[in-house]
Amino acid sequence: MTNQPLPRPAKTMKAVVWDGERLQLADRPRPRVEAATDAVVRVTRSSICTSDLHILHHAVPRAVPGTVLGHEFVGVVESVGANVARVKPGDRVAVNVETFCGECFFCKRGYVNNCERGGWELGCRIDGCQAEYVRVPFADNGCTPIPDNVTDEDALFLGDILATGYFGAEIAEIEPGDTVAVIGAGPVGLCAMMCARLYGAAQVIALEVDAERRTLAMERGLADAAIDPADAATDPEQAVRALTEGRGADAVIECAGASETFELAWRVARPNAVVSVMALYEEDQVLPLPRMYGKNLVFKTGGVDAHCLDRVMNLIAAGRLDTGILISKRFPLNEALEAYRAFEAHEDGCLKVVLTPYEE
Repeated sequence: MTNQPLPRPAKTMKAVVWDGERLQLADRPRPRVEAATDAVVRVTRSSICTSDLHILHHAVPRAVPGTVLGHEFVGVVESVGANVARVKPGDRVAVNVETFCGECFFCKRGYVNNCERGGWELGCRIDGCQAEYVRVPFADNGCTPIPDNVTDEDALFLGDILATGYFGAEIAEIEPGDTVAVIGAGPVGLCAMMCARLYGAAQVIALEVDAERRTLAMERGLADAAIDPADAATDPEQAVRALTEGRGADAVIECAGASETFELAWRVARPNAVVSVMALYEEDQVLPLPRMYGKNLVFKTGGVDAHCLDRVMNLIAAGRLDTGILISKRFPLNEALEAYRAFEAHEDGCLKVVLTPYEE
């Protein structure tokens, strides 16, 4: 007699769970509609984000142990609550990382990532998308329908890193003809470069320590110049000045979040520039005001913001934004732990990994 795996109970699913100390692929109950504004989505593609690694490193104090990880995904609507009007079962949707009610003080003013009833919930405080199914609260706000001419993988990054890059470019107040410095040529940084072009940047400068990422940004036309800020022979501030007639960048988008990149951001900015900080740091950063005196800089901090997802989806559908270059590896959900290892190690220059559905 051969040993055959026992079939899983119909009401369970596989999911990536962080218990506060370790990561595991576990059986969890399938989610169901709990509120009239909920939708349950069958996940067709999900991804791993650097924010997931921050949770594993205990750098996200609000993260709840025992939660299914993941917040970047697309899928098919399985069921909806009675008050959901925008999507219906069978619809393909991209889901936003930010949960927002649409009715509180901040939502009514467009500050949806400060929602009094939401924020970064999926994969942080409530079960996320590295699973077979996920419950999406406030589904009319959280789900963006995917047009027929857009594939699941085309739309996969809409609700997180692409929204972050777009928001970073938007609040940087880029004007046509500007020079924009983007710190970090990882997934968010590359998205920010794409979006800076949409806002009219004439010159994009990538500051990135990884040679392969610098090459990618240049070869794909996302950057016009690339600087290694770790190169002892190069002063990155002077290198940016040399590319801008001695002034510095008109706008800076900080997407790296490393130990020295916040200082690098304000150093390469010209006087009266906007510094847009999208990075999530694992430790406090310092404003050295005496050294910055007279630069008259405006700092804007943010992260992902969901107010623009319909607009960004239209840009994807029109071929103006293409994030396919970010996908380095694909793993079935069965191999999620190996996917985490490869992603964190930047194995083979890994930018983003895609988790495909669980394979029986």
